[in-house]
Amino acid sequence: MKTAIYLLMAYLCGAIPFAFIISKYFKSVDIRKCGSGNPGATNVFRSVSKPLGILTFVLDALKGFIPVYFAGFINPSIYFILAVALVTVIGHVYTVFLNFKGGKGVATGCGVFIAFAPMVTVICFLIFAITLFISKYVALSSMFAAIALPIILKIFNYQDVIVLFAVILAMIVIIRHLSNIKRILNGTENKIVLKKKEVKQI
Repeated sequence: MKTAIYLLMAYLCGAIPFAFIISKYFKSVDIRKCGSGNPGATNVFRSVSKPLGILTFVLDALKGFIPVYFAGFINPSIYFILAVALVTVIGHVYTVFLNFKGGKGVATGCGVFIAFAPMVTVICFLIFAITLFISKYVALSSMFAAIALPIILKIFNYQDVIVLFAVILAMIVIIRHLSNIKRILNGTENKIVLKKKEVKQI
């Protein structure tokens, strides 16, 4: 019963739509009607405010980190901890608070793996940063980092079950970015730019 309640709480924690809350509170903007329409940190950064986008990323990462970090105090089984990690990410991607239409799982997945493997997460973040510097595509950078995650975990000799979970997470990230892949191939995907951009309602 205790583990079931914790899993539910982990889902609800992951489901907190910080992108929507922050955009609405600070700018009176519905993030679902801006830019790509995705309620995630990248869309907040690109369409609403760069500082608010960074804040959204940090909070989305924290909501991935906290349930996983404390899961071991409830049940030390690696399978339970991984289950907590999975439902937390699912909560973000399919949030009950926005009709099950959430973000793409990158920031929350990052927070999950900070709890599991901080050094590996730092390496993946560097891969993300280098790819972003070269390509200017957040989606491409996110997918490269997600694909690299299970490979680096394997190199660092993490348990196979953790590597498998990383593969599942990478698949979730890629599936959630299918529309971005199409736009990248068509040359219509937006790039990250440093100049200020006005909020546009659609």
